[in-house]
Amino acid sequence: MKGLFKPKPRTPVELVSHTRQLLIDINTREHKREEKKLELGNAILEIRAVLYGNGGSEPNPDACAQLTQEFFREDTFRLIIMCLPKLDSGARQDTTHVIANLQRQWVNSRLIASEFLEKNIDVMDILIPGYEDSDIAITYGSIARECIRHQCVARYVLESEHVKKFFDYIRIPNFDIASDAASTFKVSVL
Repeated sequence: MKGLFKPKPRTPVELVSHTRQLLIDINTREHKREEKKLELGNAILEIRAVLYGNGGSEPNPDACAQLTQEFFREDTFRLIIMCLPKLDSGARQDTTHVIANLQRQWVNSRLIASEFLEKNIDVMDILIPGYEDSDIAITYGSIARECIRHQCVARYVLESEHVKKFFDYIRIPNFDIASDAASTFKVSVL
């Protein structure tokens, strides 16, 4: 019986709200954390399907705009970055794709992500030191690169102490992390 009735797909606003609640639950509650992480992975996949389309269908521009506005309005961006270390590698990869897409979404002739990052530049203070954690360094680096593509963020990184840290990260013995840090540094100076 369960397979007969498919649940009604969530609207972009409901999807972001649900994802935000799952992120809060994972961050604060020990009870049923693994179940919530699995549910969060599915929610992130749903968001990815809205932004990239699923199978043969193209993404709906209105749904993408709604999702982008809600994602940045409720500060889900910061919350998802803070929860990245708690996610499994598949969910991290999906999250990276979602964030990359959201960084490039224009809504009403405005780049919402750039406006958000300009007001919440301290998010970079979470992302860049992420190179110190070898388990998540590549994920944080990918997201940092996407953020640095915005001029206000690149300026902040180049004028902060973070620019000096890149030289340490580039010398990390792990080649993958060192080369990722070099790529991120290159994006910030170009």
